[in-house]
Order: sequence, then C-alpha cells, then structure tokens
Amino acid sequence: MNARKYLAELLGTFLFMMIGYASIAGIPNASAPTPNLLVVPFAFGLGLLAAIFAFGRISGGHFNPAVTVAMILDKRTTVSDGAGYILAQIIGAIGAAALVLVTVSQDAVKAGITKPGAGITDIGALILEIVFTAIFLVVILVSSKRVPNLAGVAIALTLVAIHFAIATLSGSSVNPARSIGSALVGGDLSQLWIYIVGPIVGGVLGYGIYRVIDEDDPEA
Repeated sequence: MNARKYLAELLGTFLFMMIGYASIAGIPNASAPTPNLLVVPFAFGLGLLAAIFAFGRISGGHFNPAVTVAMILDKRTTVSDGAGYILAQIIGAIGAAALVLVTVSQDAVKAGITKPGAGITDIGALILEIVFTAIFLVVILVSSKRVPNLAGVAIALTLVAIHFAIATLSGSSVNPARSIGSALVGGDLSQLWIYIVGPIVGGVLGYGIYRVIDEDDPEA
C-alpha cells in the first residue's frame, strides 16, 4: 500500500481545487468587476501547477481520475494504485469544497458546479468534455514522457487554454473529481454524470491518440 502517494494525491487535489473553487467564491466580493473568464481559468491552471510542484514528485501528480485511468492504460500506474489515487482525488476535492462551504457559503460552492452553458445541451457538453479531455491527456502523456522538466508548465497552461475555450460552453471540468466535489457539497447532482462520463471517455480516447502518434517512436 502506497499511503504516501495516496496522501500526495489527496493533498495535491485539495490544493488544486481549493485555489479553483475559492477563485469562483471570491468573485462576488471583488471591489471592481472581475471577468470570470479571466480569473477562473488562471486560478485552476495555476492551482494545478502549484499542486504539481508541491506533490507531483511523490505521486506523479495526477490529481484527476481521467489522468489516472490513462496512466493505468499506459502501464505507468497499477490498477490497485489507480484505485487508491482516484479515491484520494475525490476526497481531496470534496474537502476543498467543504472548506468553501464552511468559510463562505453553500451558494459559493454551488457557483462552482460544472453545468452546460446557455444553449448547450447535455449531449453537446458531453462531447466537448470528451474532446477536450482527450486533448488534455495527449499533452499530459507526451510532455510527461518526452519533456518531463517542462511538463508541469505545459500541462498547467493547457488547462488554462481549455478553460478559456469551453468554460462558458460545457463548464470546463475535464476532471471528474473537480465536478464531484462542487456538485456533492453544493447539493446538485443532476448533471454530474456528464462530468464523470465525459472526462473518463476522453481520457481513454486521449490515451488511444497518444499510442497512435507515439507508436513508431523507438522510445515509446
């Protein structure tokens, strides 16, 4: 049992989500109008970067069940460790949402629940989550293997870009733990399935794309 790695995933996910959730909760208190589409993407991206630097060396820095699924498929993580990672990630995200609940309000947590944007159907949001999670996983799998020294920055900036692209469309989860934390503590599970199914399918698809583009590489 790799308790130290599981704890790193829990604490890293907590740190990542706490920065992201708090950025949403704090927007109404800003002294001047603050564009959500500027603050929130950078908060989640920089939160992930902080978690990678703080805890990534211990666990590999997944902090996302979709990443863990892809790492299991790529045989970088065992199934047993993967299960422990995913449980730790979910606990970390719930803990971060619970802290926002206690220190701010449940409404502040609800504001961070991932939902389809205006005019976007559940299926549309599902497709966007699949496609953009796949893109995210290709970047993660390639950068962590080929340019590990730059991987943390590349991954964090990719998450920022993804949030800019689809935050107002699908809600930009690309991470089941992120959506589970805010939905469970915020008290609205009605569309959570989109943000569990979409990223997991996207993670598998991203792994498949990675294997295709990497298959002729002698270092693969």
